Amino acid sequence: MDALIVIDVQNDFCPGGALAVPEGDAIIAGINARMADFDAVVLTQDWHPLGHSSFASSHPGKAPFEMIDMPYGPQVLWPDHCVQSSGGARFHTDLNVDAADMIIRKGFRPQIDSYSAFFENDQTTPTGLEGYLRTRGVQTLTMVGLATDFCVAYSALDAARLGFDVTVEQDLCRAIDLDGSLAGAIDQMRVAGVCLA
Repeated sequence: MDALIVIDVQNDFCPGGALAVPEGDAIIAGINARMADFDAVVLTQDWHPLGHSSFASSHPGKAPFEMIDMPYGPQVLWPDHCVQSSGGARFHTDLNVDAADMIIRKGFRPQIDSYSAFFENDQTTPTGLEGYLRTRGVQTLTMVGLATDFCVAYSALDAARLGFDVTVEQDLCRAIDLDGSLAGAIDQMRVAGVCLA
């Protein structure tokens, strides 16, 4: 069994959004076209409460994209984005949400961020996605979405660590590329055995 994991194709990550990824909406038609090729389709959705600890606005004197140390390690501070029930947190209207077998929400715990579809950023608190995929008998994952160098890469690395066969289709992803983060993420994925298609 194989699954398509569609990472965070939400309004705030698309042009005009609070944390827009350049050309983030340009991949949507291609993602929709791929959905029929898989046994299962999973969408992930960033889903932050107001005042989330990863928001720069929650740290007086700090600006977006600065780094701070959190109990679980270094954390990029982001502009407020994907706040629960906001327009920015909604999936892009062009995304074929009806094709999803499951939607996994992440980043809803106030004190910890969550890039990966599998674990919070502490690397131990699970989202439940692994269990879902195992009970469905899924072994092969193809990942697409936003952003290549953060949520897609973290998801791919965790999936590889968990023993899944993982491909990232780079033409159906877009990156933030914060201070060389894209090159670093690609190197990490290669070392971990992720296929970069």
